[in-house]
Amino acid sequence: MKASLLAIACLTVLIALGTTSCSQEAEANSHSQKYCPVMSGNKINPDIYVDADGKRIYVCCPDCIATIKADPAKYISQLEADGVILEDAPAADTQE
Repeated sequence: MKASLLAIACLTVLIALGTTSCSQEAEANSHSQKYCPVMSGNKINPDIYVDADGKRIYVCCPDCIATIKADPAKYISQLEADGVILEDAPAADTQE
């Protein structure tokens, strides 16, 4: 009985350590957006962006804005899969 409890305790600790390691690894691989998702390899211009689906997506030039707006979910998924942590888009000002 004591051996079973000890085995369960050890397994619980190993699972907790493994989960922490995975979380830390994912966090270490995460980064802010540096490159345009449309024109891969082009650095973003921090003054040019699209707010879509609650996220802010930076692009390299004004021509990329329409492409992002046509399918924002595609580019959000692509960036997140690459480990990019997208900024939240500011809430729209609804005051009149």
